[in-house]
Amino acid sequence: MLMSNRNKVAKLHYMPNGFRPLSSGDHVLCAVTGEAIALDELRYWSVEKQEPYATAQISAKAHAPDDNSK
Repeated sequence: MLMSNRNKVAKLHYMPNGFRPLSSGDHVLCAVTGEAIALDELRYWSVEKQEPYATAQISAKAHAPDDNSK
């Protein structure tokens, strides 16, 4: 029987210029929104935090410094 990677969350190692699969799957979950991101559509992630983001805006917000001075 063939194992299917459809509808399965992949585990990835995020690197500066790409990512490497650690376990098979067809998508990852956005670290902020929980939205499923197909691997072929994944464009934004944090190497330091090892987490994916659905959009550039979400990525920027996740990396913005906290403003606790107000």
